[in-house]
Amino acid sequence: MNWKQLLTRRRLEDKLEVSGARSIFEQDYDRIIFSTPFRMLQDKTQVFPLPKQDFVHTRLTHSLEVASVGRSIGKSVGEQIIARHPDLHQAGYNGYDISMMVSAACLAHDIGNPPYGHSGEKAISQFFRLSPVGKKFESHVNELEWQDLINFEGNAQGFRLLNKERFQGLKLAASTLATFSKYPRGAKLQETDSTRRSQKKFGFFQSESTTFEKVAVHCGLQKVIQDEAVWCRHPLAFLMEAADDICYHLIDLEDGTNLGLVDYAITEELMAGILKDRFKPEKLKKIPSVREKTGLLRALAIGTLIEQCTHLFLDHESDILAGNFDTSLTELVECNNTLNDIIAISVKNIYHSDIVTAIEIAGFEVLDGLLEVFVDAIYKMTIEKNQFTTREKAVVRILPAEHQAVLFEPEKDLYLKLRQLLDFIAGMTDSHAIQLYRKLKGISLGEFGR
Repeated sequence: MNWKQLLTRRRLEDKLEVSGARSIFEQDYDRIIFSTPFRMLQDKTQVFPLPKQDFVHTRLTHSLEVASVGRSIGKSVGEQIIARHPDLHQAGYNGYDISMMVSAACLAHDIGNPPYGHSGEKAISQFFRLSPVGKKFESHVNELEWQDLINFEGNAQGFRLLNKERFQGLKLAASTLATFSKYPRGAKLQETDSTRRSQKKFGFFQSESTTFEKVAVHCGLQKVIQDEAVWCRHPLAFLMEAADDICYHLIDLEDGTNLGLVDYAITEELMAGILKDRFKPEKLKKIPSVREKTGLLRALAIGTLIEQCTHLFLDHESDILAGNFDTSLTELVECNNTLNDIIAISVKNIYHSDIVTAIEIAGFEVLDGLLEVFVDAIYKMTIEKNQFTTREKAVVRILPAEHQAVLFEPEKDLYLKLRQLLDFIAGMTDSHAIQLYRKLKGISLGEFGR
């Protein structure tokens, strides 16, 4: 892989954009931040629900912070990459271009997440795998499509949203899309390689497989398995992943500490393990507020990890370009053992806390209930047409116009209609999902809103 092709300014329609006052990558950033799916992240759970007595992070604030960290890592790396490769400077690239590419990808990295976080992904997957209503579709789609349905993946949903033809489609540069794609493969492989981080999950559904192949061709991504849809990561995807890892490791811990789920003394010890010689306990003693102490430690730790991840990326640049490097940068930092300790504490005290477990249970209950109603209506609409009664017709009418339009297209196959429905379900905010669930179940009969 070579940087000049990896940084292509082309969009997928093969049009080389003239950037004008803003670079193509600045345009991508702006398109994402003004998009409907991004705005919806404001009311989607990061880890905690929104308590009235305190502020914790939503998917929106998390994404903004990841974009900020990504911009910093991208700037540090970008300046060095441009210096190492004079042909990039001659072609009009600068370090800021790389910074904006990483930042834009970071901004969008959670855009495909359904309501209720990762429990929402599991709820959708288990509905098709275990529910009698969901399982009925297995014989009506092909094997690869079925794998998509029983393994709902927020990363693949995000790639789908960014590439929709009409509603919400953003038409980003191929290089931005590739940087966004941490897992450049489809849902089903003959055999996954556990040593390659990029094969841990998948990054596109069958409905977007041709689109991703086009992205790979534009950017010159190297294929890992010639006869399967599996590519090497775009190098800058490692920076996007690092920014996300840094934020969720440290900021989930900060939120947990501020909510009293993790003792401050433990948090201070963990942060000291990251900062090492930079840890100055005498300065902390002058700060009376635990919240302020935690925030300061988090800020210093983020800066330390940015610096370490930058050096690691530059040290491994040749292996990354050759497709031989496929490890998370945060797994190689000096303080990796401390990060693992943070994960262990977070799992025990935060992710398994009563408040988070309650959200997980709610996610399964609400999404399972919504899917049962809507998926059953689609089955009767497309398969058991004589059972498509007034009730099912009313259910379909609840959907926004853009979703109804696809469902009523006679030439659309069943899999694509299910994907369209899942666009609606996954796109809902936490509040919208529970309100609609209550209305459909007759618990609340207030006005239906769209």
